[in-house]
Formats: sequence, structure tokens, C-alpha cells
Amino acid sequence: MAEKRKYSRKYCKFTEAKIDFIDYKDTSLLKHALSERFKIMPRRLTGTSKKHQEMVELAIKRARAVALIPYVCDRKNVVTNPFESL
Repeated sequence: MAEKRKYSRKYCKFTEAKIDFIDYKDTSLLKHALSERFKIMPRRLTGTSKKHQEMVELAIKRARAVALIPYVCDRKNVVTNPFESL
């Protein structure tokens, strides 16, 4: 019989920092919710609360619309930190 794995408890970074609003212009804050291919990370991986995850998603979508964050990542020409080139 397989043993149950014990995972470390995930916590919301935004709740811990007492952030009530996530602004789309703060790309350094949004970087934590994005994967290396600029996909939005799900709650189950980041541990973000539902309220903050919805704010993060909205902020990332707005930042993409005004070209602060790329929509997709070029797999052939990988850039280590695209925020520096902007």
C-alpha cells in the first residue's frame, strides 16, 4: 500500500505581506505568479488565496494588454529575464 506524501503547507505571499490591491504596473510582484514561459501559475502550486489569485490574474492580463509582460515566450530564443530588456 502506498504511503501518503506529506507536503509543506502553502501560504499566500500577498496575505502575509498584507497587500490589499495588486497593481498591474508592479511587474516584480507579478513575476512570482508567472512560470518561466509566462503562463499564470495555478493556486494549487503557488498557494495564493482565492481573492489574491483573482487580483493577480486580472493584473497580469492588464499588464499583458499594455505590453509590460509578454503573452508568450519564444522557445528558440530564450531570454533569462525579459523584464530587463523592456
